[in-house]
Amino acid sequence: MNEDEFRIARKRMVEEQIAARGVLNPRLLAIMESVPRHLFVPADDLPWAYADGPLPIGYGQTISQPYIVALMTELLQVESTHRVLEVGTGSGYQAAVLGQMAAEVHTVEVIPELAAQAARILTDLGYTNVHVHAGDGSLGWLETAPYDGILVAAAAPSAPQPLLDQLADGGRLVIPVGSRGFQQLEVWRRTGQEFERQVNLAVAFVPLRGEHGWK
Repeated sequence: MNEDEFRIARKRMVEEQIAARGVLNPRLLAIMESVPRHLFVPADDLPWAYADGPLPIGYGQTISQPYIVALMTELLQVESTHRVLEVGTGSGYQAAVLGQMAAEVHTVEVIPELAAQAARILTDLGYTNVHVHAGDGSLGWLETAPYDGILVAAAAPSAPQPLLDQLADGGRLVIPVGSRGFQQLEVWRRTGQEFERQVNLAVAFVPLRGEHGWK
């Protein structure tokens, strides 16, 4: 596929997979149409870069379905002035979307090789406001806390307390919570020292690895 074909595929992805399912934030849709998802998938999977599903990226990890990336971003309610934390960098695609939505993004990946690869791609694409860290994302990233939003791209048995603690007042945490095979998206909102939880749709993510994830 050439660049024109990829551009057409992105437009179709946004119209048929994302907007058609109710994600309608104009700014987010424009960003989803602009981020070159095909640069974040393995070469063998290029024909399916804009398909309606996740793809393997090695090390037992995946790049999430485009709709899920868009939905989780919308649920986070990211504003252009926000500082955001992502847990589970993976390919770096979700971080790229967040990088265009927010002022500053910190993303943490437990697999060093994936962290290094994502950092290279994001740097090559000019994302100077996205900072990739290798480490245990279930602990958050305390050095730059608090965050207006935290997005977790892996499934946890429960919402990790360090992530809740690192939310700013009014901040949101979006995270898949449940068993290894079945989870529900949870949205947590902090008001002072109180936390309100809402449950969204059923999902299936790879397990979150770390002290507050799956051992």
